[in-house]
Amino acid sequence: MSPLSPAYFAFAALVITLFWVCFRWQQARLSLLLAANLFFLARLAWFYPILLLAAASIDFLVGLGLQNIPRAQTPRRRVLVSVSVLLNVGLLASTKCIPVALIDLGPLYRWVFPLSLSFYCFQSMTYTIDLFRGTREGTRSYLTHLTSATLFTVIVAGPINRISDLVKQLQQPFSLTQTQAARAFLLISSGLFKKLLIADFLSNNIANRVFDTPTLYSGAEVLLGVYAYALQIYFDFSGYTDIAMGVSLLLGLTLPDNFNRPYQSLNIADFWRRWHITFSNWLRDYLYFSLPSSRKWKGWNYINPIIVMVLGGLWHGLGWTFFLWGLIHGIALTTHRIFQQIRQTKYGKRPATPMPRWARYLSIFVTFHFICFTWIFFRSPDVATAQSVLARLGSMTFSVTNITLPMLAVMIIGVALHAIPAKWFDRSVELFSQAPFVLQGAGLASVVLLIELLSGRGSTSFVYSNF
Repeated sequence: MSPLSPAYFAFAALVITLFWVCFRWQQARLSLLLAANLFFLARLAWFYPILLLAAASIDFLVGLGLQNIPRAQTPRRRVLVSVSVLLNVGLLASTKCIPVALIDLGPLYRWVFPLSLSFYCFQSMTYTIDLFRGTREGTRSYLTHLTSATLFTVIVAGPINRISDLVKQLQQPFSLTQTQAARAFLLISSGLFKKLLIADFLSNNIANRVFDTPTLYSGAEVLLGVYAYALQIYFDFSGYTDIAMGVSLLLGLTLPDNFNRPYQSLNIADFWRRWHITFSNWLRDYLYFSLPSSRKWKGWNYINPIIVMVLGGLWHGLGWTFFLWGLIHGIALTTHRIFQQIRQTKYGKRPATPMPRWARYLSIFVTFHFICFTWIFFRSPDVATAQSVLARLGSMTFSVTNITLPMLAVMIIGVALHAIPAKWFDRSVELFSQAPFVLQGAGLASVVLLIELLSGRGSTSFVYSNF
């Protein structure tokens, strides 16, 4: 059941309606939501509900053990948390490795794991690791834990939540203000607009064509294709996130933000504070902080970012292109850290002077083009294709025969939307929530009609649903 399909929105509308009917009874709400989660998983493959119920049950028991065993008994607690980590890493590795091992068998490998369990595994590990560290509280409610761990709105492609935060929200009385409802509907509309009118258009009309056969295009056309892919992947992923956040908000759940205008970043570190924020935070909190400390050897300060980003790259896929993508980002982060330390040694800890406007724009320009350079490896199916794309860019040939005005118009619209300040959206939420119900309904209907007319028939799957 694709999050873009009419069936998904009919399913979500039914679940939300029944959820609102049961708003006074917490156990009924949780039972309904758990049943909806399991039904959603079963629609993907029959074994998912069984598999994830078993895995989540083990994590729940591990969590109970960590809550009962005193923190002074570190060896016993370490054994328990190791069980959870090995379980979830094993599930994660299986969904990545089994399809690769069975790829020669044709379509069968797609049936084995039609949905990667990455986001489930990431979320599940937050629960037991947080309990082991003592940074979050756990739950003794089996029902609440299962509901949180299998939440259908985020299990496909995030955002990555801390299970403890979801548990806390689900245990609170349900409430939904008029402003929250307005925000939810606008988020869903925004997500559909981003995905269907921008991401899919750029994917079908320029990005896929350029990366499939780069030698057929001039250097200028390939450059525009790379720009188009940078916009495509942002609007595709942020579009999914908006839909997930909107549907979750209608269920009384507030999810963490996942994007903050990443292409306005001043440097590579700033980019990772703005792009796929929940994944960046997960890598920092649960992987980077678990690596050897610089207190033992200062060299770890420079090696650890590379290790983290290489592993992050390989999470996207077991291939040289993802390895190179992660390696380049890791080297860039380490280089940025070295320059920061040199600057601090030279100037000390005195407050930094404000960056001149021209320097700020130059930093954004350079960072954006570096990110686009790395997207070439991320998008290319193999290293040979990435080399071909780079070769066409280096050819410096200029021809825009294959570029149409609608392509340029959509790219310009994408750039403009990316630049819109967050406060504008918040202001739109306030105005929408204050509008009469009839105008709200007419506005949403107009958005749906506009998307239906302009997007064409069908749509591609979300990029990150494959990871």
